[in-house]
Amino acid sequence: MLLTEAMLLKVLAAGLLARIAWLDFSTQKISNRDVLLLLCLGIGSLLLLSLQSRSWWDMGLSAVAGVLLFLALFPFWLLRKIGAGDVKLLAVVPLLTSGSGLSVFSVLLLVFALATALIVKRPLLLPQGAFRLYVEHMGRKGIVPFGVPISAAAICTIALQIYWSFVLANSSGILGQLN
Repeated sequence: MLLTEAMLLKVLAAGLLARIAWLDFSTQKISNRDVLLLLCLGIGSLLLLSLQSRSWWDMGLSAVAGVLLFLALFPFWLLRKIGAGDVKLLAVVPLLTSGSGLSVFSVLLLVFALATALIVKRPLLLPQGAFRLYVEHMGRKGIVPFGVPISAAAICTIALQIYWSFVLANSSGILGQLN
């Protein structure tokens, strides 16, 4: 039962990440309220998973990764190379994806960040319309909404975790016992 509640918290976090991505794209702002809510959802999910597995390894690894990401990215915020919301969001994501999902998240973040940078630098790749004009404006201003690839990578990682949890539960007969 704890696995179900943990997955529900992850689904809620994915929805909030989608909202954060849209707001960061349209306003270039990530609110502290949204990041704190993600933090609570991530800690709650990790706590439930740790109670179920009786292992605190993932929670500890996620907390250490979050602190290290924050400390590593803080100087870049001071130099105005990355936004404060992006730094806080990246520090919270390890708690959402857990320690076991950090490698998947990292690869997906690299792919989505490269795609975002390519689109902002080369908006002519996009179809004609208001969206293309907005991206061209961001390119001229030198703005890259980094919350979008962070959120996309986290959502995909969470979706993979939910899928594998479902496959594991189905193969072990847990779902058959519930019917």
